[in-house]
Amino acid sequence: MTYAMPLPIPILKTDRLILREPRETDFAAMLAFNDSPRSSFVGGGKDRQGVWRGHMSNIGHWALRGYGFYSVDTRAGAFIGRVGVIYHDGWDEPELAWHLYDGFEGKGYATEAALAARTDYHARISSQPLISYIDVTNTRSETLALHLGAVLEKTLNDDKGHDHVYRHPVPEALA
Repeated sequence: MTYAMPLPIPILKTDRLILREPRETDFAAMLAFNDSPRSSFVGGGKDRQGVWRGHMSNIGHWALRGYGFYSVDTRAGAFIGRVGVIYHDGWDEPELAWHLYDGFEGKGYATEAALAARTDYHARISSQPLISYIDVTNTRSETLALHLGAVLEKTLNDDKGHDHVYRHPVPEALA
């Protein structure tokens, strides 16, 4: 049985992707990603309950703020990762964030999805610029941020790690 999400989460479509609401069926792929070395940049290595709580908190994020991580599918139906805007308690401002699952990187999917999520955020929520926190050793994400037009603003060194903060441009129509 498929349960319809009662929240008004938009569905975004690009040439190759569908950005949609989180579903319970996403959980297995999220667990696999969490158990891979690639998740180290996004706080991976959680136990099963921690991954579940993260999945549920994303739904809560949508309910409280009207935005969050989209689950990203190819047009063929493969669940390939999560992309969206998040703004957790204690953060200075909202972040455009992304992570793709093994086998789907290097195809331009992250760029396509991040542009769609950023455009949606600016159209529906705010014209304020977004940031991306990127671990200083995550060169692939830094390359993506630069490709999206973001500019390195500062480096943070705190108890959570060492991150570069990239500032994304605001669409000219909103600036």
